[in-house]
Amino acid sequence: MSQIKLSNYYIKNKVKLALNEDLYPNGDITSSLVKNTKIIKVKLISNQQAVVAGLEFVKQTFKLIDNKIKFSVKKKEGSLVKKNDLIAIIEGKAENILIGERVALNFISHISGVATITNQFVKLVNKKCKICCTRKTIPTLRVIQKYAVKLGGGTNHRFNLSDEFLIKDNHIASSDIKTLVSLAIKNKKGRKITVEIDNLNQLKQIIGLKFNTVLFDNMNANTLKTGVKMAKKYYETEASGNVNLKSVKKIAATGVDRISIGSITHSVPAVDFKLEI
Repeated sequence: MSQIKLSNYYIKNKVKLALNEDLYPNGDITSSLVKNTKIIKVKLISNQQAVVAGLEFVKQTFKLIDNKIKFSVKKKEGSLVKKNDLIAIIEGKAENILIGERVALNFISHISGVATITNQFVKLVNKKCKICCTRKTIPTLRVIQKYAVKLGGGTNHRFNLSDEFLIKDNHIASSDIKTLVSLAIKNKKGRKITVEIDNLNQLKQIIGLKFNTVLFDNMNANTLKTGVKMAKKYYETEASGNVNLKSVKKIAATGVDRISIGSITHSVPAVDFKLEI
């Protein structure tokens, strides 16, 4: 899998884009009414229990507006916080802090949201079962979202289309499963091969071929359990399809090695934070 790195350069560029989106073309016309020389101290507070993620984005938001703003972290990145916990203190000119307020909160709310929901899934399954994200990410935010999944205790699936072979239903509908798997094996060049199946007859056609993972898609628990027993000797096993907090424990109980969940990135609820003067 491609290496995920949240370098200072990457974070600064993402924050610059966000600030430009908010400030173009004429800046913050409301905050400019506040006397710029006034120094304020602002508390970043969590309004709910969450896994904190994205603090460096918050810091860079204020630093890019005014590098004299002081940012003091009170809760470490990846830590579990409760409602009303103090996360950080920001100190500097009032106007400049007000300019960055919404961009900073947008970053930490979303990144923490991904980490928090991932952590909720992780806590519901046994330690042998991994919770994975997918490529169902918000465009241009994949690196950030996959970083947040790791902070929440989850595991990253492939990062992009060249990381590994993943033969899915529409590939199979356009050809046939055995031919596709055989071609992938021939051309793998060290890459992993995952094959998605939606019925056990497909598994019977390819069982014994030398690939890595069987992905059981949208199967009921009984069928999934049977499939896992068939495949376990040969392959890593994975389940996906409409997984939620109510169903994940039952899916994990089938013995599957990992569960991939698109919703932990594509439709995650934001965590509620506030800046309090």
